Amino acid sequence: MASYYLGIDIGATKSHALIADEAGCAAGFAKGGPGNPDGVGYPAMSRLICGLVEQALASASLVRADIAGAGFGIGGYDWPSQRADFLTAIRPAGLEVPFEVVNDAILGLLAGASEGWGIAVVSGTGCNCRGWDRQRSEGRVTGMGLHTGEAAGASELVEEAIIRVIKAWSRRAPQTQLTRAFMQCTGASSVDELVEWLSNDRVELGAEAAPLIFQAAESGDGVAQEVIQWAGAELGDMALGVIRQLGFEKLDFEVVQVGSLYNGIPRLGETMLKTIQNEAPGARLVRLSAAPVVGGVILGMEMAGLRPFELRQKLIESSRGVIPAT
Repeated sequence: MASYYLGIDIGATKSHALIADEAGCAAGFAKGGPGNPDGVGYPAMSRLICGLVEQALASASLVRADIAGAGFGIGGYDWPSQRADFLTAIRPAGLEVPFEVVNDAILGLLAGASEGWGIAVVSGTGCNCRGWDRQRSEGRVTGMGLHTGEAAGASELVEEAIIRVIKAWSRRAPQTQLTRAFMQCTGASSVDELVEWLSNDRVELGAEAAPLIFQAAESGDGVAQEVIQWAGAELGDMALGVIRQLGFEKLDFEVVQVGSLYNGIPRLGETMLKTIQNEAPGARLVRLSAAPVVGGVILGMEMAGLRPFELRQKLIESSRGVIPAT
């Protein structure tokens, strides 16, 4: 009788569940909304997990007894002191199997790194950076964004662009196409009105405005290009912190790029890699080509005693047949 393995990826905007068999063939999938407890609370996260398990099992025509191991990557699981709360939230899902819970950034590492160790740098709506060495010692940042000096996801990219626009208005920095782009986005009728609205929080420009910055950069706007270079340097700096924690400076290793911001223009990744290789010349960038939830299945397989990295590529390929394109 075949055994199956469950991966669950809980994020701030969406969540996924994936089931695969011991041969690496994806069998079932489920999708849900946000589940980071910082945003929705633990009870809502628990209900989401229960729903994802039920939907994924139904999609695969399986029952809980068919699952032999599970891996959970959860946004908001940042500190060991939180572990008991997360385990309590998972318990109602009724999985009586070996499982592990990690920060969701680790799923990107497991799905993207060829041997399951290295660095994952997340740049989506927000940002994060975590790494594992071969022995699974962990290096990390806080994952709390600009509040703790960590950048840059799309939210931080837009914040930096707003600063440049306001500095241009007060003649402390060069003029930029971003001013006109943000006026059109917000409906402001003048630069003064835009700055007033932004400074008084009358309007809010969030991560959804990030494409405007890439568009301006591609059209030659120097300020937009500088903002993207800033973001690449910040992402590289986060990676360097984790590299130093794990002693990777002289190793050859993979840095997995996880998240939608890397879909922008090459300048972001180029600056990121240059920053990293100033101290760790053996680092090489790998763009995550699979849904991070694949890393959850890999983690679940590991918990059940399998050697999943021999199946990693098959898992990635087969998952594309069950995970809808986004």
